[in-house]
Amino acid sequence: MKISTKGRYALRMLTDIALHEDEGFISLKEISERQNISKKYLEQIVPLLSKDGLLRTNRGNKGGYSLAKKADEITVGEVLRATEGSLAPVACLEYDVNTCARAENCDTLYIWEGLYKVVTDYLNGITVQDIIDRSGASGGDYCI
Repeated sequence: MKISTKGRYALRMLTDIALHEDEGFISLKEISERQNISKKYLEQIVPLLSKDGLLRTNRGNKGGYSLAKKADEITVGEVLRATEGSLAPVACLEYDVNTCARAENCDTLYIWEGLYKVVTDYLNGITVQDIIDRSGASGGDYCI
């Protein structure tokens, strides 16, 4: 499994917004400048995060973006599923019901189920707030 820049940048974007939440709605221009991420690329990430209820938008003069939930309620797993899609290691685990005709006779299925559980549990156990707390960031630069 390889996480794309879209997933990594989404985490940086949400962490940046969380760090500056006391400033109200944050513009993409500000995030772009602080994180050194193209504004155009951030514009591609916004709809994914908004659609999954992680980001709130406000148009107009004082428009911008804020978290739709508290930073300690947004997990890395949620963010990556919003930007990357399924985190399943094999196609037959991408849906709640495994419809693979070989599932009952698959000698390796338990391996992929175990891997998926470990990855999912790990990523769902880390929040945006955990990233902030671990980095010691209080508005400065940080790396994810």
